[in-house]
Amino acid sequence: MLFDKINSEMLYESVLALSAFLLAMFLTPIYTYFAYKYKWWKKQRTAAVTGEELTVMPRLHKHKFKRAFPTMAGVVGVLAVVIVTLVCNWGDWDYVRSQPLLPMLAFVGGGLVGLIDDVINIFGHKKGVAGIRPWAKFALMSAVGLGLGWFFAFKLGWTGIALPFDGVIDIGWGMMFLFAFAVVSMGNAVNISDGLDGLAGGLAMIAYGAFGIIALLQEQWGVAGFCFTVVGWLLSYVWFNVAPARFMMGDVGSFALGAGLGVVAMMTNAFLLLPVIGLLFVVEVGSSLIQIISKKFFKRKVFISAPIHHHLEAKGWGESKIVMRFWVMAGVCAFIGIFMAIGGGLVR
Repeated sequence: MLFDKINSEMLYESVLALSAFLLAMFLTPIYTYFAYKYKWWKKQRTAAVTGEELTVMPRLHKHKFKRAFPTMAGVVGVLAVVIVTLVCNWGDWDYVRSQPLLPMLAFVGGGLVGLIDDVINIFGHKKGVAGIRPWAKFALMSAVGLGLGWFFAFKLGWTGIALPFDGVIDIGWGMMFLFAFAVVSMGNAVNISDGLDGLAGGLAMIAYGAFGIIALLQEQWGVAGFCFTVVGWLLSYVWFNVAPARFMMGDVGSFALGAGLGVVAMMTNAFLLLPVIGLLFVVEVGSSLIQIISKKFFKRKVFISAPIHHHLEAKGWGESKIVMRFWVMAGVCAFIGIFMAIGGGLVR
């Protein structure tokens, strides 16, 4: 019976994904026209988070910044996902309130934070850090996470965290902070991963696909619909973003994707599967954190350049080789995560 329901719902989810794909394909030329006309060029960072001048990454990506390379293409994704989600749920407010509205609000909230950063990057004249300061991004993303986390815990009544293979633990008001942590950490993880053509888009597409399948098996049709709507946009984005990329999603896209993914993980009660399904994001963030700590306290680098995809570039790996292999590993992690969800009791 469950699989009969899933089969019927899959048709609807496919329509959502196709709608987002087609809408994004329609909006992309409009974005491209304005991006090239008004020169929304991506400014390259010249300073690391720890303050010293960057030397390795500018050399590795010198060829990209010799040409016009617009950013902020994530605006297309935010518009496509929001339009499709609202149109397909119009009038069904109880349904929207309980399922796709929350990840959509996180998607929009993260996108707005990223949009501020992208606008400063494009039109600002500050040298060094291209965009708003890291502490400001953290504060803004934390505000988004805590606001939605309060709604999640105290209005929707989600206070239990599932432990695969070991039941559910009620953490009460602590759920609000865990929710915020999921939003902030995943927002930064996707943002950090957005450094090679097609990398972040492909990894996010695989992760959203995996959580969409878990949501389907849980009969959370609204969450599944949101996931596959995002997958539809990302199919369009990756079409244009594979090397050589026509544009970058920018922070507006990466923060939106990360925030939405964190909320989806919470709503499927699969937060502890995020490090499995999103293992490559964890590796990317972990490599950057290790590099920062090592330089701060030991005055030496662990990696030639961080995050790890830049280290592999510096070691001589081609950009497409890194991206394809990361996609393959992400696919394996997604399968493992889905099986853990099924075997661990997260699926009814």
